[in-house]
Amino acid sequence: MLQFRIQPDSDISPSVQLFNQLRFAIATRQYPPGHRLPSTRQLGSLTGLHRNTISKVYKQLEDDGLVESLIGSGIYVKPQGKNLSPILQEYPAANELIQKTLDSLIKQNLSLSQIRELFLAEIDWRIRCGVKVFVAAPQSDLGVGELILENLEHFLAIPLELVPIEELEDILQKNISATVVTNRYFIPEVETIALTKNIRVIPIDIYNFQAELTIIKNLPNDKRLGIVSLSTGILRTAEMLVHSLRGDELLVMTAQTSDRSRLHSLVRSAHMIIADPVSYPLVKNTISALREHLIWMPELISSKNYIDQISIDLLKRELGL
Repeated sequence: MLQFRIQPDSDISPSVQLFNQLRFAIATRQYPPGHRLPSTRQLGSLTGLHRNTISKVYKQLEDDGLVESLIGSGIYVKPQGKNLSPILQEYPAANELIQKTLDSLIKQNLSLSQIRELFLAEIDWRIRCGVKVFVAAPQSDLGVGELILENLEHFLAIPLELVPIEELEDILQKNISATVVTNRYFIPEVETIALTKNIRVIPIDIYNFQAELTIIKNLPNDKRLGIVSLSTGILRTAEMLVHSLRGDELLVMTAQTSDRSRLHSLVRSAHMIIADPVSYPLVKNTISALREHLIWMPELISSKNYIDQISIDLLKRELGL
């Protein structure tokens, strides 16, 4: 069972701390689809929170479409695939046509695997001909969208466009053939906008950061840890996770790459700095520029890809790449 740590003296409320930790566990597939979450009694014993508080957190996760409650059984991580194909329910005639086509092809001695490849080849070709790919992220944290964009452009080698979720509806009005890619955290909001226009939405899972968390677990006490990222959301989550692992044993400092003053202060103070892949070169250059003014040289580590490799592979298949 995962360990959850609630900081009672934090500015972040205990319920929000628990919600963020559970959401992170789901997003990184430490709690994979179909996994049964701990009961409110179990989680209360682990965190010290009242069962009513945990029930409210579970309800929020359910409202966000991340989990589902099965009466008499418990709370389970919801397979997101169910949310990605509502078009089959909206167009039963089309669904029936698909069934008949499959039956017809099977009668021609084609296997399901061969039929699947035929369909994928045709769909992939059509997608290549006209689909535009948008990366959606909230205006308040466009940095996470930039990370997704940089990561996908590197692996997919196709042009993508970053769009604030708040402007997505207007953008999609002008693009009848498009695909929207977003972090699984933002799926409910993005689907509400895109699926009414029959626009495909593909969620991505983030990398689980296990290697970085292992490094943090083994850091000596009283070390100063710096975390640098384009994304304010990543910084908040990272700070919370470090506190959940080490409490007050480490001093944690965070900075966005756009805040040069804060970044310089972090570089001067930190013993170790963990940066996302996009921020890493800038942090490295900053350390080099401040070298003569540093009491010690911080150890600089670049995190792995922001996006989980399985998500990248699935996205390639979806886009026919």
